[in-house]
Amino acid sequence: MSDPHITDKALPTLRAANSHASRDNTANSITQMTETTALSANELESRRLIYRGESVRHHTDVFREIRTRLLEKAGTRNFSTLVISVSPQSGGSFVARNLAIAFALDEAKSSLLVDCNLRHPAQHTALGVDPSQGGLSDFLDHPAMGVAAVLYKTGINRLRLLPAGNMRENRSEYFTSFRMRGMLDALRSRYSDRYIFLDGPAIKGSPDARILSELADYVIIVAGYGRDTPKAIGQAVASFEPNKLAGVVFNHAP
Repeated sequence: MSDPHITDKALPTLRAANSHASRDNTANSITQMTETTALSANELESRRLIYRGESVRHHTDVFREIRTRLLEKAGTRNFSTLVISVSPQSGGSFVARNLAIAFALDEAKSSLLVDCNLRHPAQHTALGVDPSQGGLSDFLDHPAMGVAAVLYKTGINRLRLLPAGNMRENRSEYFTSFRMRGMLDALRSRYSDRYIFLDGPAIKGSPDARILSELADYVIIVAGYGRDTPKAIGQAVASFEPNKLAGVVFNHAP
């Protein structure tokens, strides 16, 4: 498992907003998100996923620290976070899913991982989920099916996955649609304990990352240690609004 860490540069905290969900909804959300068949420690480690175990304690603590910093920025409200890498193969998807797990490890919270990399989806494979009912693109094409039909259990308590769905052309149009924004707003506001993580395509060579940032409260940039140059990282940081940028995570650090 690679070793990520986040930069210490503090950025302005966004103004907290009132939650739209009641305490009863929160309690029901957590109760309903218990897995009937949880992944074993060996399965989690083989998939490079963090959990409460001594053998991965260091990596788990790193993601918990990132979780703490995000929560400090947001105050009492839940939020959505876009996780994107500077360039392909820098580990953005790895960071996104383990950060989502870090939130799910808190028994007072639940998390939803949305695979927004429609060209190269990876989260369903990494989590061992069979997206036979479709995913994000399928719901946006056919909203009458209901988003609940494409939310999948992951074998990890309090973590759900919304996979990318079937490949489509004109992918960016999905992210600029009213349906996409409305879906994310509904998914977040229904339960005040739910935190949403968007796994987007790499910044380099794709406009989707910038488009997706308009839908998220925060943006985390993942830089490959020894892969992405300081210039490339600086250009990536400059691509996003300063008040949304939560920090830069260096993946594969020694």
